Amino acid sequence: MSQRHHTFDYIELAAPDLAAAQQFYADAFGWSFTDYGPDYAGIQRPGGEGEMGGLNPVRPAGPGLPLVILYSDDLDATVDAVRASGGEITEEPFTFPGGRRFHFTDPFGNELAVWTQA
Repeated sequence: MSQRHHTFDYIELAAPDLAAAQQFYADAFGWSFTDYGPDYAGIQRPGGEGEMGGLNPVRPAGPGLPLVILYSDDLDATVDAVRASGGEITEEPFTFPGGRRFHFTDPFGNELAVWTQA
């Protein structure tokens, strides 16, 4: 996969507990990782075409950082998966022009959102 000018290329999330972060995102979203030792894990792109981001145990976690928005084909199932994996829903699913969306925090305090088309 080649990079595209002025597009998102890679998103790095804070992961104070790297193993727990990998478990959360694997359980909630089915993500796979490339381990680079105890201080970093790359988030593999679906289909195995490189990486789309990383988990960094050195970065501080918390709300107010750039909001990462994921897409879901089944928003309600994703809400259930996030809850079952230990995430906290901070904004229940809501409707906006073009779709529905919810916000959550992972077990480390990173806030993310997930949306689906209307």
